[in-house]
This record gives sequence, structure tokens and C-alpha cells, in this order.
Amino acid sequence: MQFFETVASVPADFGPSAVTIGKFDGVHVGHRAVIDLLEQVAADEGLVSTVVTFDRHPLAVLRPGDVPRALVSNRQKRELLEQAGVAATLMLTFDDDLRALAPEEFVDRILVGALHARVVFVGDDFRFGVRGSGTVDTLRELGATRGLRVVSIDDVRPGGARRASSTWIRELLDGGRVREAAELLGREPAVRGVVVQGEQRGRELGFPTANLEPHSEGFVPADGVYAARVLVGDTLYPAAVSVGNNPTFEGVPEKQVEAHLLDVTLDLYGQEITVHFVDWVRGNVAFEGLDALIAHIRADVVRCREILGAPAP
Repeated sequence: MQFFETVASVPADFGPSAVTIGKFDGVHVGHRAVIDLLEQVAADEGLVSTVVTFDRHPLAVLRPGDVPRALVSNRQKRELLEQAGVAATLMLTFDDDLRALAPEEFVDRILVGALHARVVFVGDDFRFGVRGSGTVDTLRELGATRGLRVVSIDDVRPGGARRASSTWIRELLDGGRVREAAELLGREPAVRGVVVQGEQRGRELGFPTANLEPHSEGFVPADGVYAARVLVGDTLYPAAVSVGNNPTFEGVPEKQVEAHLLDVTLDLYGQEITVHFVDWVRGNVAFEGLDALIAHIRADVVRCREILGAPAP
């Protein structure tokens, strides 16, 4: 996949292209339906399938106090778009200069001038240009004089009710409902980060854990215990994962992701791993004493094995 971070970096001979525009946070099943249509039309018409997206949520500039947590990092978004088969991605910096563009400037500089777009796919609620003044009708009017066809796309509604959206996925993850979130994402929700030194409490209890660095990539779900799969290099390992600040112990300040890999002991310090959340096991509780905690961890491991189909050796 070709990847560009500025309009100026797009080669002069790029395209012609078929384009879709959006935040693409999570690259969920709704996004993938659009991408599938984009790629089909691009293949039929000899165009380059291209996504125009942004390096941050527009609210980060417009109303910083209201910006939602991103489902994926920019690196994860790029990887997911490439996995979806997109031929090119232009990830624009959403800043004051971009938000100040008039609709005509956005079309002429980006869609027509840089990407040589012949067709663009947008949702019915698409807005662009300064203060969101450009609508789908505006885009059609501008496109009509520039050889740009505009296709309005329908929402994807799993089960026929609510449309698939990043907002819905955040709600599910905030409730620990990772299995339902996976249905909307089209994959297991994942968090990626470097393993750092922890307090060694898990090791002392007989359940060593790999602790991810704070502020890892991806959306960390609600506090609790989860059945998960942990990607180390090219290998997936079944795991029991704890999210939270461990209420049994005092002085654990940060929300942590701690993964106990089943049936294997690896030195992971300093390595980047990815935790794929499969299903919720239980919420976090404070136990009275280490014996009670150890008993529950053992039960958690048994339940995780059942969920993951990983019987004890």
C-alpha cells in the first residue's frame, strides 16, 4: 500500500483514483463494506483505490474536551487499511490549516489536484470544508464541473437496527463486552505495547504476567479479567489477562494490562506484544487475603482455557 502524510508527498502522476473519506477509527465492518465497494469500482474502472483519513479526531482541534478515545493508533489504522486491500492512503494532519479550507479548495487541492479522483464515496452525513459548510450536495455540484462522480453510501446495520459505528464499539468495550465488539470490528479488539517491569506480584503468586507499558496502542476495555490471545512475534499464545489497578493491593496507580500466558514461560521484557481480547471472564474485586486471590486466579485460568479451547497439558 502506498502511504502519504501530506498532499505534497503524493506523486504528480498518482491515479486516477477512486476515493473514500473518513476517520476510519477502528476500520470496523461498516468501514470495510465501504472499502469493498471502493475496491470493486476501482478494479472495474482501472482506478487506484484510495482512502483519505486524518491523523486525529477532528474534535481534537474543534473541541478538545469532547474528543473520544481512539479505537486504534495511527499505526494500527494504517496496518488495518493495508490488510483490507486499499492501494493507497493519504493520512492528513487535521489542523487549523486543513479545517480552514473552503469546500472548493478541499476538492481542487486534494481530491482533484493531488489524487486525480474520478469517483468519491461518502456517507449521507458527510461534511467537509470550513465549519463543515460542505455537504454531499456541495460535493456533487463541485464534482459535476470537475469530472468527479459522487456516490452516497448506505450505513451498515448489523441485525438491521443500529448502524455500525466507532461510538457503539467504544460503548461495548467500556462495558467489557469484547466479544460483541469483535463482531462490529470484524476482528478481536487488540491492544499493543512494550512489556515493562512490573511489581512481580504475579510471579510470586505462581502466575507471572507480562505488563504492557501505560498508554499502549489501542482501546483498553473495562477493568476485569479476560480470555485473550497474545501475539509474540508471529506466534499466538492463549492467555488470561487482567485489566485494572489490581484492587487487592494498595498503591497500584495506573490502569494496567497484565497478561498471563498459559503453559509457556517467556522473557518478554522490552518486547512489543499484542493482546487480542476474546471474552469477558469477570470483573475486578478486592479479595481478603492471598489465598482467596490465588484460588480465583486458578478459576480464571480454567475458565479462560474453556473459552479459548486450550486444555491443560
